Amino acid sequence: MVKKRKWMSTYSDKIFDVVNVLVMLFLLLIFVWPLYFVLIASVSDPTEVLRGNVVLWPKGLSIDSFVQLFKYKKLWIGYRNTLFYTVVGTVVNMIMTIICAYPLSRKDWLPRGFFMKMLLVTMYFSGGLIPTYIVVKNLGMVDTVWAMIIPSAISFYNALIMRSYFMNSIPDSLQEAASLDGANVLQYLVSIVIPLSKPVIAVITLYYAVWHWNDYYTALIYIYDRNLKPLQSVLRDILVSVTTVSSEMALTAEDMEALQEKIKLGQSLKYTSIIVSIIPMLVLYPFIQKYFVKGVMVGAIKG
Repeated sequence: MVKKRKWMSTYSDKIFDVVNVLVMLFLLLIFVWPLYFVLIASVSDPTEVLRGNVVLWPKGLSIDSFVQLFKYKKLWIGYRNTLFYTVVGTVVNMIMTIICAYPLSRKDWLPRGFFMKMLLVTMYFSGGLIPTYIVVKNLGMVDTVWAMIIPSAISFYNALIMRSYFMNSIPDSLQEAASLDGANVLQYLVSIVIPLSKPVIAVITLYYAVWHWNDYYTALIYIYDRNLKPLQSVLRDILVSVTTVSSEMALTAEDMEALQEKIKLGQSLKYTSIIVSIIPMLVLYPFIQKYFVKGVMVGAIKG
C-alpha cells in the first residue's frame, strides 16, 4: 500500500511538472512573441511586413529605418533629456521614499497611525489634472526640467513596499544595539538599514526608473520646449509627423512612388522606435534581476 501511494504520488508529480512546463511555455510565447516580432520587423523590408510575410524570420534585411532614425538630431536630445530625467528623478524618488517609509516602519513613532491613514488616502484620490497643473504653474515649473521630477517625487505604493520590508526584514535588536553604541536615528538608517535593504531598494529603483523612462504624458502636459522633451515624446512626434506627411501626400502628391516610400518609412519607424526605446531597460534589468523576486516577496509581507 505504501509503495502504491508513493508511485501514485510520483506519477501525479510528473503530470503536474509536465502541465506546469507547458503552461509556462505558453505564457512565455505570449509575452516574448510581440517583442520578437517587433525586432524582426524592424530589420525587415517594410513591404514584406505590410504584406504579412514576416512571421518567424526577417525578410529583406534592411537597417535603413535605424539609419534614418539615428540621423534625427532631436532623437539624441531626447535621449539626453530622458537619461537626465531618469537618473535625477529616480534619485529624488528613492530619497523621498526612504525618508517616508522609514519613520512609518518605526513602532516607537507615535504619529505613525495618523500619517499612514492620511497617506493612504492619496493612493485612492488625487487632486485632479487641472488643480495639479495650476500648482505646478504657480511654482514656476512649467516648461522646466523640474516639472518632470518634482510632481512625481514619490509613490506611496512603493513607500508601503519599502516600509513592509523595513518592518519584517530588519530586527528591532539591531536598533537597540546601535543605540547602545551611540548611533542616532540618521546614522542607524544610513549605516545599517539601507545596506541591509539592497533587494527592496533595487526593486523600487527599477520601478521608478522604468516609469521615468517611459513617461511621455507628463511632458505632454508641462513641456513645450523641444529641447526639453524626453525620448518618448520625440519618438511620438516622429511617428505623428510621418503619418501627417503621408496623409497630406495622399491628398496632393502626384508622385505615387514617393508616397509609397513615405508609407514604408513610417511603417519601419514604428518598430524601430520601439526597439530604440526599450534597449536601455533590457540592458539594466539583468543586473538587478537577482534582487527582484526577493525584494518584492519580502516587501509584500503585511507588517
